[in-house]
Amino acid sequence: MPELSAEFWMQLVLYGLSVGVIYGGIRTQIKDLTEKVNKHNNLIERMFKAEESVKSAHRRIDELRQEVSSLD
Repeated sequence: MPELSAEFWMQLVLYGLSVGVIYGGIRTQIKDLTEKVNKHNNLIERMFKAEESVKSAHRRIDELRQEVSSLD
């Protein structure tokens, strides 16, 4: 079996470190994107509730207009 040189082992260690750094960077980016998606989803839920509230308010305004019209 051929003897492995110190250069080979040094390269192997550097490749391992490179893979670790890249993996860490990707995990960080995924974490950041996950947080952004959660914030976006929260905004969408809040907007849906606000739109429902606006619809309800418009219905009530229309009902009140009809009541006022019937009083005249």
